[in-house]
Amino acid sequence: MGRNVVGCGPSGTFREDTPMFLGEYEYSLDQKGRVAIPAKFRGGFKAGLVLARGFEKCIRVFPLNEWTKTAEKLIALPITETGSRRLNRSLFSSAFSLELDGQGRVLLPQPLRDYAEIREAVVIAGLYSVLEIWSREHWDTEKDLMAGSMEQIPVGTI
Repeated sequence: MGRNVVGCGPSGTFREDTPMFLGEYEYSLDQKGRVAIPAKFRGGFKAGLVLARGFEKCIRVFPLNEWTKTAEKLIALPITETGSRRLNRSLFSSAFSLELDGQGRVLLPQPLRDYAEIREAVVIAGLYSVLEIWSREHWDTEKDLMAGSMEQIPVGTI
């Protein structure tokens, strides 16, 4: 069972049709490599979801509509640029199209678990329109890095 470390409103939405993923939640991977998605967010994945490598050692969880928006931006990048091709290869080749099971769990494919170094304890972090799944250890390191960089945010950004 998950534990809400930092949460949001009871519905987890800012509009009925648009999920808003906020907070961090601690879960454990089961023996089959599945993790529960927080109950208040499950409605945002009714149409399906896509898991892909994050830019750091994490797994990004996209609702299908958010993945479609991201994919459209990626395929619009100039194919003549090496960086664009590599970004497309990295994200599309690591992506898995999945659905939640009847208990709100998603199977984390082994290649993504290996990439994110996820063994048992995980943190699910809300990033407004997507989720990230981190190993507990990598999340703790990332939180330390985030705390250290807050004073570097330019004035007027927020």
